[in-house]
Amino acid sequence: MMIIDGNGCVLGRLASITSKNLLEGEEVVILNAEKIMLTGNKDWAYAKYKQRVDRASISNPRDLGPKYPRRPDDIFRRTVRGMLPFKKSKGKTAYKGLKAFVGVPAEYADAELTAVPEAEYKDLKKGIELGEISKLLGATF
Repeated sequence: MMIIDGNGCVLGRLASITSKNLLEGEEVVILNAEKIMLTGNKDWAYAKYKQRVDRASISNPRDLGPKYPRRPDDIFRRTVRGMLPFKKSKGKTAYKGLKAFVGVPAEYADAELTAVPEAEYKDLKKGIELGEISKLLGATF
């Protein structure tokens, strides 16, 4: 089992590394999903995710989809799902091995964390946290 702290990691890089590990059969747990960083400026990132949420809610009210998540852990899980062959059985079983949490649950408080240096966010001036985007979209966590 691989336990990763998402604090200060880039969303896409962390998601691609996670999806590769999931396809290899490893279980992955992501902690502090609200502190995962999006590169780019705040207005661009908010517009991108707001468009997805709005497009999902404009559809027919009787229609059951598509739905786009607002919570940071669910946004991360959806990003990883897009990098897996989800419609095949291999992708579905790999996706079941992913757990993402906002904050650190009590069961993982003393766990040994795995560092992912490829996903670290270097430029602290630009970018926005996934938790801020979620709050702008109306999520409560």
